[in-house]
Amino acid sequence: MDIKALDHSIKTTAVGSALACTLQSIPGFGNTTTAELAGEVGTLDRFESEAGLALYTGMAALDNSSGKKTGARTPRQVNTRAKAAMMVAIARHLPHVPASRAYYDKKRAEGKKHNQAIRALGRQMIRVIWALVKHEREYEIRAKIT
Repeated sequence: MDIKALDHSIKTTAVGSALACTLQSIPGFGNTTTAELAGEVGTLDRFESEAGLALYTGMAALDNSSGKKTGARTPRQVNTRAKAAMMVAIARHLPHVPASRAYYDKKRAEGKKHNQAIRALGRQMIRVIWALVKHEREYEIRAKIT
């Protein structure tokens, strides 16, 4: 099977999922990453809140503070396929949306490494995805209000 036929097959299969349709509306989220995320996550009914979805996809850090020491650590029990698909989708999303680029640049200016900044942006995108699915809306790029 050639790549174009496989890509078309993935796209037609993903049409049946509400999550996949919402993810398709986000700039930078391609057919493959959308289908993989939708397939791994399934339905948002599995999660009590967007924080649960963020933990599942590896986009949220766990508090690792004790006494005077403060810090965070990455959770071990994440869906690695969903995390990888999310990281790729966020990296591809970055050049398409100026607000996302600004958030990424802000995190880099705070001293975060590339992957940390991508995960931070991914955490924000999980909130957006959760709201979009719950309100049955599609992603839209809004102009800055000055």
